[in-house]
Amino acid sequence: MARIAFLGTPLLAVRPLLGLLDDGHDIVIVISRPDAKRGRGAALSPSPVKQAALEHGLRVSDEVSALDDVDVDLAVVVAYGAILPGSLVDSMVMLNLHFSDLPRWRGAAPVERAVLAGDEEVSVCVMRIVEELDAGPVYCRAWIAVGDASVETLWDQLSELGTRLLREILASGVESLPVAREQEGDATYAKKLTPRDVMLDFDASASDLLRRVRVGRAWTMLGGERFVILRAELGDRNDLAPGEIDGAHVGTSEGSLLLLEVKPAGRRAMSAEDWKRGSGAAVRAFDRPMPDGS
Repeated sequence: MARIAFLGTPLLAVRPLLGLLDDGHDIVIVISRPDAKRGRGAALSPSPVKQAALEHGLRVSDEVSALDDVDVDLAVVVAYGAILPGSLVDSMVMLNLHFSDLPRWRGAAPVERAVLAGDEEVSVCVMRIVEELDAGPVYCRAWIAVGDASVETLWDQLSELGTRLLREILASGVESLPVAREQEGDATYAKKLTPRDVMLDFDASASDLLRRVRVGRAWTMLGGERFVILRAELGDRNDLAPGEIDGAHVGTSEGSLLLLEVKPAGRRAMSAEDWKRGSGAAVRAFDRPMPDGS
């Protein structure tokens, strides 16, 4: 078993942490991003990884400098959320659970960018961290089909699959790590999403717009206010103009969307049917043109 420093922050990093604990590895320290406002209210709260670590009695810090005084065999990094200093990368073996088919989609939003691009598969891999962003050699990788899954669902599936990969390659300790192979092919980069990336312009096709909905928090404008579409599917209407609404169907440049769940400005999330029976009953079209989302 290995002595491990674990660096991670969001919920998708909790499963790998607990998996390593279950296998009997000694998690010497957990490094997570500082407490922050999460959700409504002004109070600061710990990250999901920090909360899980505290519940299991692990030492926790929000400073990577805390690694200077610990004796570990390696560090495992899962969605930590900040660039690590080169001096730290050079000082120890650091494995990263990265959620893309490297070198495709290096960077901050690999699964989101894969869905927006229409990729048929998404991947998770275990790589060794080097100073260049997501450029290290890869120990192992695995894939899942995208299908019509939301990004939230894909993250959950990839977290489970990645946890399995980590546990397998560390089962016999650091000395038995497989050979890491250099990445091959041209790199593409997954920039952090902006509001414009999930803005719905109904002059696009229904399939393109549905990919944006599956990424999460897709929005348009209605009555001068932001209107969020949380869930939708391809509709069977071809007679609606772009942005025109009939029932829960919305026209696009090619096909239609059938709205399933929406969130009007200042209101809770609700089914599209409930919205139409209420204040949406008189709506005939979404606003055009829409702002640029910046």
